[in-house]
Amino acid sequence: MTEAEAETETHAETGTPRGVLSGYRVVDCSIAMAGPFAAQRLGDLGADVIKVEPTAGEWQRFAAAGGAAGNRINVSFLSLNRNKRSLAVDLKSEDGAAVVRDLIASADVFLQNYRPGVAGRLGLDYESLRAINPSLVYVSISGYGESGPYKDRPGQDLLLQAMSGAMLSAGRKGEPPTPAGQYLADAVTASTAFEAVLAALLHRERTGEGQIVTVNMLDALTTLQMQELSVFTVGGVPQERGEQPNAHVYIRAPYGVFATSDGYLALGFADLETLGRIIGEPSFAGMVPEVEGWTHRDELYAKTEARLATRSTAEWLDELLAAGIWAGPVYSYQDLVDDPQVAHNGTFVEYDHPTEGRVKTPGFPYRFSKTPARIDRGAPLAGEHTREVLADLGVPAERVDALLSSGAVAES
Repeated sequence: MTEAEAETETHAETGTPRGVLSGYRVVDCSIAMAGPFAAQRLGDLGADVIKVEPTAGEWQRFAAAGGAAGNRINVSFLSLNRNKRSLAVDLKSEDGAAVVRDLIASADVFLQNYRPGVAGRLGLDYESLRAINPSLVYVSISGYGESGPYKDRPGQDLLLQAMSGAMLSAGRKGEPPTPAGQYLADAVTASTAFEAVLAALLHRERTGEGQIVTVNMLDALTTLQMQELSVFTVGGVPQERGEQPNAHVYIRAPYGVFATSDGYLALGFADLETLGRIIGEPSFAGMVPEVEGWTHRDELYAKTEARLATRSTAEWLDELLAAGIWAGPVYSYQDLVDDPQVAHNGTFVEYDHPTEGRVKTPGFPYRFSKTPARIDRGAPLAGEHTREVLADLGVPAERVDALLSSGAVAES
């Protein structure tokens, strides 16, 4: 019995519910963020996710995020690869490629984000794998699409944000475009791929058919702006930033982040007369939000900004919230971690990792009453589960030793 089988049996004995995707196997050949994050979501829901990586480990193991290097696993890799087993293998060797093909024959989902042409050279293109496993859900993630004039461009997050048009929907006219403060394109693409896998598995359950699913970062980030782009393409409203840094070109003023005497607060969709009464701005009296909110956008922003700067965030929030105006604090990461609602929700989870110690990290964005998501293991060391995965495939121990000796596979 393998470690994974023993784990399943133990949970069955204790009555602890398994994840909703328990029993599904995912082969994750992706790198960087979008693919690994999507695969991690599947693992959080109980799928057996096997990360196939080079014998020395995926490159992101060694690229520290924000300077957080970690002990044996840096924080970037740690955050995107929990609930996975690692098979370290040389895909360019005949024996290594054979091992991965055997693994894929037993899989439900295969996920890759290779550069164009690489999957074919490795024999991991859809047609090759469909011949091995006709019911396979094959997921290919790219930057700009599988074909077309930009297919060979680097699919890096900031470049996709820039191309999506989103950077010109906030900030002041004439100032530099404003990128998001997180890897937005990667995260949205990961969620899109995760969603697509679930839909393809549902189709397979109904029909028995596998299929290829393609996801690209440009389309993912474009469709995220469904409402904004429809205002432009259907409504014909130009994307014009004003002289003041309103937070969204298609939302009336005042809408954005404003300095107070001791910090900042966010304000949105306020009734102008009520807001004017609270902040002491008489010129707002009689204004209709859906009229003057557009025609006097810069003026409204500037006057609100001047008034809010005179008192503290807490003082303003007490009055604004009591009057039903949508307002809230602007948090740092420390503020977020310490917030009582975040604690109540269980937004962050903690677990012990054998090399990285106590890990506190964002948990799961969904809740299931009968099959909750959970962390069964942290991010693996490179090749930590090579022997275990090969044993799952029925490879004899002496053959495993031979593969390790030849360098076709590796273990930590």
